[in-house]
Amino acid sequence: MLHIGVLAHSADGAALCYLEMCREGARLLGAHEHPEITLSILPMGPTLALWERGDLEAINAHLMRSAQRLADAGCDFFVCPDNTAHIALDAATSPYPLPGLHIAEIVAQCAKADGRKRVALLGTNWTMQGPAYPAAFARAGVELAIPRDDERAVIDRIIFDELCQGIITDASRDAYVAIIERMKAEGADAVALSCTEIPLLITPDVSPLPTLDSTRLLAREAVAVALGNRRPPSWRGGKP
Repeated sequence: MLHIGVLAHSADGAALCYLEMCREGARLLGAHEHPEITLSILPMGPTLALWERGDLEAINAHLMRSAQRLADAGCDFFVCPDNTAHIALDAATSPYPLPGLHIAEIVAQCAKADGRKRVALLGTNWTMQGPAYPAAFARAGVELAIPRDDERAVIDRIIFDELCQGIITDASRDAYVAIIERMKAEGADAVALSCTEIPLLITPDVSPLPTLDSTRLLAREAVAVALGNRRPPSWRGGKP
């Protein structure tokens, strides 16, 4: 089995991804079995000002430190369970020290395989307005729907003020469900939960639309690669 590296950027989503890889290993291999996993995370706090001013080069330098630690630990490939971070990864001008899976590509290809035509995108404001998901969905030939300005503000606030702090409330769940319901009424046939913390709040049983859980999709793809059921990645940052 290949050794999986988790290049973490935000803690709660990375923890969920790690746990899902362990659970997927057990489902496929038996109880208490899974590929070797190494997780490296630097605090996200110092990068928030960099995100605000769009300094992707400095963000890549930050992420590269974790990636190098994963390479030094003997990982064969990495996953980054942070959708927003892929904006920086896509803009990398120097190759990462080991290849990685691309979370937006995985979600987009899953939407295509499921026959989806128009997918609502929920994530941080950077993800919802950034280039990573539109590019991935364009390559997959699936339309992407973006929430309204006021809805994006609510989604983003809940992510950073609550979900990234381990706070889960019914009021925030209701707010997300209302946004998904409205986008369903406007023709969306699935919703991409494209902040890795959102699946902690929105589960398939409460969502008005079928969910594309970016966190678990990434985790399951990583395990498939580690077990030899998918081809190892070759992408090392830059345009996929």
